[in-house]
Amino acid sequence: MLEAGRTLNGRYKIKSLIGTGGMAAVYLAKDLILDRLVAIKVLRLDFRQNDDAMRRFRREALSATQLTHPNIVGVYDVGQSQEMNYIVMEYVEGTDLKDYIRQKGALHPIEAVRIMMQIVSAIAAAHQNRIIHRDIKPQNILIDKEGNVKITDFGIAVALSDTSLTQTNTLLGSVHYLSPEQARGGMATIQTDIYALGIVLYELLTGKVPFDGESAVSIALKHFQEPLPTIVNPTAMVPQSLENIVLKATAKDPMHRYKSCYEMFQDLKTCLDSTRLYEKKFVPASFSGETKVLTPIHTQKVKPIQTSKEIPVVEMDEEKPVKKRRKWPWLFLLLLISIIGIMAFVFLQSSPKEVQVPDVTNLTEAAAKTKLADAKLNVTDVIQVKSDEIESGKVIETSPKAGSTVKEKSKITIKVSSGKEAVTMKDYRNKTYEAARDELKKLGFTVEKQEENSDSVESGKVISQSIAPNQKVEGKDPVITLVVSKGESSIKMANLTGYTRAGAIEYANSNNLALTITEEENEATADTVIRQSIREGAEVKKGTALTIVLSKGKKDHTVTKQITIPYQKNGQNNGQKTPNKISIYIEDAKNQISNVYNTLEITEDTTVNLTFTLSNSHPTGNYKIVSDGKVISSGNVQ
Repeated sequence: MLEAGRTLNGRYKIKSLIGTGGMAAVYLAKDLILDRLVAIKVLRLDFRQNDDAMRRFRREALSATQLTHPNIVGVYDVGQSQEMNYIVMEYVEGTDLKDYIRQKGALHPIEAVRIMMQIVSAIAAAHQNRIIHRDIKPQNILIDKEGNVKITDFGIAVALSDTSLTQTNTLLGSVHYLSPEQARGGMATIQTDIYALGIVLYELLTGKVPFDGESAVSIALKHFQEPLPTIVNPTAMVPQSLENIVLKATAKDPMHRYKSCYEMFQDLKTCLDSTRLYEKKFVPASFSGETKVLTPIHTQKVKPIQTSKEIPVVEMDEEKPVKKRRKWPWLFLLLLISIIGIMAFVFLQSSPKEVQVPDVTNLTEAAAKTKLADAKLNVTDVIQVKSDEIESGKVIETSPKAGSTVKEKSKITIKVSSGKEAVTMKDYRNKTYEAARDELKKLGFTVEKQEENSDSVESGKVISQSIAPNQKVEGKDPVITLVVSKGESSIKMANLTGYTRAGAIEYANSNNLALTITEEENEATADTVIRQSIREGAEVKKGTALTIVLSKGKKDHTVTKQITIPYQKNGQNNGQKTPNKISIYIEDAKNQISNVYNTLEITEDTTVNLTFTLSNSHPTGNYKIVSDGKVISSGNVQ
């Protein structure tokens, strides 16, 4: 299993596992060169140990790259990494047709025909390229969110052809779509693909496969022993014309099926026309009761063998016995001639034929070896050569060269690119990102960018690089990450309104802000912040100037308090009252309580007005009344 983050051949970065099956695992990956998502299929480990299966896999994968069709999953690349062969394919976001049927059940005939026409068109294109799918089933048919069909797994089923039907864990899904001739051990042909297409159409229309069982063998037996269950019934929406396509595609005898996918496609185009809905049910010729006349094959005339005459009997004359001849010299001569003929035949057959060396330039080493092996040539040596033109892992040339005529089984040497010459990494720190990126791309690097704050490196310049300076770099399309400065770190400005002088100073110091303080009279509490020069939420960097305004409080104001001083009898002198000596003390912004504010003498209750000057520093006024040295009254005002 491939771990997320691993990069194959320096190009395909694994993101996640999409799914696993009986024969392969499929991963979602990113093509770092073309910046696109791809699907990468890797064969199971047990298949990798099978040389024949691996050879067929590589050959068929190479063939699949030749297929270009809107309804076929594109194969972009075939490669090898650490003895692991993989195929890079188009990534289709959606589900497979099997899950689609499970979710929706039996489809409406219109939708079933629409989907089926896409499938048949794709298989027809494959057949034109001499490629037989061999494993058509809904699990190998993808459908995207727009309802477009994409067929995958071309050629991979060949590797499975060597396995037994008893391997139910791997083939139970495929055996539901297996043609009768395949079930008997026959070769796969165009008609076997057409049979599977008919079963898929049956499943689209009914929501289930026609034959099922407890084992792969029992299902295979039903394919060539039992008739296909009917689709048309009084309540069904499937017309006879559409069922006829299923019946013709799944005829037991391949001779009674469609001759080609093109023929099946043309039938699908018109099957829902009103003129065809009630046509007669299709019955193969072998089941119609008619006598089929075969057209004779005309070759050179051969004298017929007379079989109607009796073989004459030679009677021996008992009275005149015939002298027996010695037969062994003739037998010996015949034997000698036969031996010479056999030896000559063997010699002619065994003598190597002449073949042309195929062009394997720009193929991967594995694909080149497969192509040369198919041409019956032996690769005896692989030479690694530096190349600026041919990417790493691809063939540069062969020796003898492509197009040369050689004997079968001749020894071939292939030269494989080991990539460009090693590059000594430069120091890109403190250079602008754009300049570093452009230079690295010219050297063949894939550049990835990361950003972070820096107090020491100017914004837009490189802080660090993933490949150290002076390090030698080899290989195809290496990846380098540049960490780029976003400038000094910043903070979001807080709302300082209401902060005390000390609190504002502490905030400025902790965030490295240059603080300036001013004051003005205000209704707010004295020595608290009433305004700031930087708005709340603004991004602020170190060293930014910040001005705050503190309240000096309200302006000075006066408060008057009326106080009645009671007269306290103190005897009489010559018939007159003795006056009380009164001392008044006040404390406000201008006066202190320790100093006499006013003095007077009273002989009766006297009312006086005391005026207090109040300020922010002295928001409260105090007073004290002393009569003849004794405090008789005190209080405060605000």
